[in-house]
Amino acid sequence: MLKTKKITTMITKNKLISACTLAAVLSVSVINTAVADSKFIFAQAYNTEHIFHHTSEKFMEQLNDKGSSYKADYHPGGDLGDWTSQFEQAMMGVIPMTITYGASEFDGRLDLTWLGYVVDDWASARKVYGPGGPMLDVYNKIFAEMDLVALGTIPTGFGSITIRKGVDKIPTSFPEDAKGIKMRVIPSPLAIERFKNWGFSAVPMPYSELYTALQLGTVDGRAFGPAVEIYQMRDVLEAYILTRDYFEHAFWLVNKDWWEDLPAAERKKMQTAADETLKWAWQEAETIDNGFLDKVRESGIKVIELSDEDRAKAKSILYAKEWPYMEKKVGSDIMKMMREIAGI
Repeated sequence: MLKTKKITTMITKNKLISACTLAAVLSVSVINTAVADSKFIFAQAYNTEHIFHHTSEKFMEQLNDKGSSYKADYHPGGDLGDWTSQFEQAMMGVIPMTITYGASEFDGRLDLTWLGYVVDDWASARKVYGPGGPMLDVYNKIFAEMDLVALGTIPTGFGSITIRKGVDKIPTSFPEDAKGIKMRVIPSPLAIERFKNWGFSAVPMPYSELYTALQLGTVDGRAFGPAVEIYQMRDVLEAYILTRDYFEHAFWLVNKDWWEDLPAAERKKMQTAADETLKWAWQEAETIDNGFLDKVRESGIKVIELSDEDRAKAKSILYAKEWPYMEKKVGSDIMKMMREIAGI
């Protein structure tokens, strides 16, 4: 009863699931009831070029190799809703397993995943966010309150900003160059805060609406874009400015009740398969990310590096304004650790 009450409250508060997605959820629920306990929904919202898909396929191979009796009913490409919807469905237990980003609509502390300029390169990112890194325990303390467990983090790459075709301005110095540019950001208070601090007009928008908004000129550019997503939207984009303002990583989430109810032997097999997959993902992700950056260049998009001076200025703005903002959400202990990690 308590869990049902909690879920009802979350749904009433957030109202994230559209009528179409709800229909999908209901159909999945029927499937879950109809099939044997050993079949489970595993979903992610991105296409088959994305690291999420490669990781999902690797996991299913590993699970089979471990002799598990559990089989994934795999749903890529967002047919069960976008990433925020899948996060919610995992909390509810409708989707037992998903790879998705941290939806701060449910807990503002998850904006930690988007915090600016924590790490500067792949080596430091792996040390902080990768297998055995300190951040997984921090995240799982938050997820436990939402009936979730993160098996690990999936690296996507450093995110930067891009400008659509038809805009005659390429911002590289903030806030001077940002005035009047409508920049799409993820629907997160921290994202809005960052780009307002940098001088942009921040427009929060779901990923599912982004491509059309760029086509129509509703926004002038997009933030929070790793190379793979820039390449996917290459026909509407003019320039990719490598701010590298955050290291994008997602979560491999399981519903906590479902996970703990698994037979111990099967849960061990699944954990081992996940651990081996995570090692593979962190080994492969940098190569995949660099490959897509090369494809972005080859597609004709202008790829622009910030000067040392402009990057230092961009960092100083976030350290002075965004980090204290985040400290109010997560507390001084966590932010002290983040400052030690970032060396500030």
